[in-house]
Amino acid sequence: MTLGPALGCGPVSRELFHKHYMEMSKEEVDTILERIRRDALEDYGREIDVATDGPIPGVRFGYALNIQKCNGNRRCVAACVEENNQTREPEIQYIRVMQMDQGHISLEESDHFYDPELVPSEGKFYLPSQCHQCANPPCVSVCPVGATWQEPDNIVVVDYDWCIGCRYCAAACPYWARRFNWNKPKIPKDEINPNTHYLSNRPRPSGVMEKCTFCLQRTRKGRYPACLEACPTGARKFGNLLDPDSEIQYILRNKRVFRLKEELNTQPNFWYYMD
Repeated sequence: MTLGPALGCGPVSRELFHKHYMEMSKEEVDTILERIRRDALEDYGREIDVATDGPIPGVRFGYALNIQKCNGNRRCVAACVEENNQTREPEIQYIRVMQMDQGHISLEESDHFYDPELVPSEGKFYLPSQCHQCANPPCVSVCPVGATWQEPDNIVVVDYDWCIGCRYCAAACPYWARRFNWNKPKIPKDEINPNTHYLSNRPRPSGVMEKCTFCLQRTRKGRYPACLEACPTGARKFGNLLDPDSEIQYILRNKRVFRLKEELNTQPNFWYYMD
């Protein structure tokens, strides 16, 4: 298949000629996983595990964040970087925490570069944003090669071997959730997380798009996302939207909830709420 190189976008490499992840046979998947493990050992000096767990039947993930409890400490950001093997030079961050004036919500006018040592500041509140795993994701519809899609558990993923780096998805996302990796990730050997997933936190090549995947390497094994576990205020909640007894279902039924830019009909599976 030559669609990627023909578009003239992104690096032309042997990875572009692999069949799409969803179309691979088991033997082809095994070959790709062995190549990824070998490259990680060569590049970072660490052996890694690359899982391919699919969505759990009967599970659709949702996230809720209590903006009354978030105090802007940004520990979620640090935990996400560590868990997801994001490059450290310069550091890529999937979570953006915005400091806003109380009574106003404007992503475009918020302060992304406040000092986390001086929080919470009087007259301010904090609104973290990441991939909202939209049910109607504009990033997916604009991808010219089908390198990104939504899984049945609501997680929007990227096949890094198929992405051509055109960045259309970044332009389409109204939540600024996509990150373009200009360089090959630089991660110290002792900071590599060896527990990875093909569609999530495995080491990436340069010139591809990255994003939050609700830590699917953890959540598909029954664990919480790293950002939730790191939150010291209990502002973050996560669970199965199809489970009527789940905490997130309780929040959606009983709290004051809203979604960012809901008028765009992206149908996010990420809610904000207040007690």
